[in-house]
Amino acid sequence: SDFTAAIFANVLQADEVSIWKDVPGLMNCDPNIFDQAVKLHQISYHEAIELAFYGASVIHPKTIQPLQQKSIPLKVRAFYKPESEPSLISGDTSHDSEVHKIIVKDKQLLLSIGSKNLSFIAEENLTGIFKAFSKHKIHINLMQNSAVSFSVCFNEDEDKLKALMTDLKGDYFLKYNTGLQLITIRHYTDKVVSELTHDKKIFLEQKSRATIQLLVRG
Repeated sequence: SDFTAAIFANVLQADEVSIWKDVPGLMNCDPNIFDQAVKLHQISYHEAIELAFYGASVIHPKTIQPLQQKSIPLKVRAFYKPESEPSLISGDTSHDSEVHKIIVKDKQLLLSIGSKNLSFIAEENLTGIFKAFSKHKIHINLMQNSAVSFSVCFNEDEDKLKALMTDLKGDYFLKYNTGLQLITIRHYTDKVVSELTHDKKIFLEQKSRATIQLLVRG
């Protein structure tokens, strides 16, 4: 596996690691969804881990960590075109913001957890809520807290949703929306965000300096 190769490279202090995939290399978005997908020629370890965290599927974050520890470059190559230039992952961060990256997750669910008595959703409430999510092995893709409610986005799973709501309904008002799409954009611009959301209803939006996440229905 890719992870095994990274472990061996770390132990042997290899000069570099190449992994072979059925894609041209790392892409800035899924070419099956976006016609304008472009190949990423170089990104940093940090950027690769961020992309994997948000759902990019080519590289698993566990593959990156052993290589980062020894500053070993990782090259992603296309096995059907071995002579082509690989995508390079290294410690160089200077190319990370050159191209925006888009990650799309379908079949998302938004669960809103509200206080029954209008008291604040404070640390002790969140502790219990997170324990319920952990109990039912639900991975949270996006969350947002307000004074009296807590909204959470995760992959649709009817059985897990029912079990979670059973645990929470005694203490909270609950409502949910299904059939949503989570769009994550790294190194976004207003133009890219507008193009991706102009015909969609936005249920939840979260923004930082480098990343914006939008939970939408098209």
